[in-house]
Order: sequence, then structure tokens, then C-alpha cells
Amino acid sequence: MATADAQDTGETAGDTGIPRRGGADEMSRDAERMERWSIAWVLLALAMWGVLVILMVSSYGPDAGPWSSTRNPRCEGPLIAPFQRDSYACHSELRQWPALLGFLALAVIPTIIAAAVTVYAKVLSRLARTLGEKDGERNHGTA
Repeated sequence: MATADAQDTGETAGDTGIPRRGGADEMSRDAERMERWSIAWVLLALAMWGVLVILMVSSYGPDAGPWSSTRNPRCEGPLIAPFQRDSYACHSELRQWPALLGFLALAVIPTIIAAAVTVYAKVLSRLARTLGEKDGERNHGTA
């Protein structure tokens, strides 16, 4: 018969003396929760990468109206035309390379977190499944 741990939490100690928590069920719930977090991080990373692509590829600048006699050309994105002339019409702080590289660095952070949380969720899910199989064998063998 296992005794309650020294901290009076009511949890029973296993063979190693480490307090047991919920076992496979709790680990499975944790894996599901981490899976939801990984989906949220992946969506955030995809949104940031999408904004970066839009900033780098899309054209911008003043639109020339049909009644305008002087037509200012639309400015191309920095990835399409990296060496276009600097003019007042094409000046945008978000389209400059330092700002774009800073946004790239910010987009990499949730991407790395998403990858780490996804791997952790998969490992936790496998551990829960393995622990559940071992508990099932242990309970089936003693019954």
C-alpha cells in the first residue's frame, strides 16, 4: 500500500518515491492543451509571415486618378525592385530594409516557439499513450 507524500497533498508515491499525479489521463489533457497552444502559435507565425510577404512584394504609393494630368507611378515592393529611386511618393518607413529585417526577426520568434511547442505536444502525447498502455497492462495483469 502506498503512503501519502510528505507534503500532505493526498497523492500517492510510486515505486520511485516521486509523487504520482493523474497519470496518463492528466498527461493526455496536458498534451491536448499544448496542441491547442501550438496551433495558436502557428497561426500567429503564419500571420506575421503573411504580413512580411505583403510588405515585401506588394506595390504601394499614390494611385494616379483618371483626371490627373501627372501620373505618378506606383512604387514596387522592395523584393520586386530593391534599387528603385527614392522619391517623396515612394518613401515609406515600413518598406525600408532595416524595418523589414526587424519585422523578419520578429516573425522568426513565434515560428521557433511554434515548432518547439508542437514538438513538446507530440512528445507529451506519445508519453501519455505509452504511460496509458503500461497502466493498462499493470491493471490487466493484477485483475
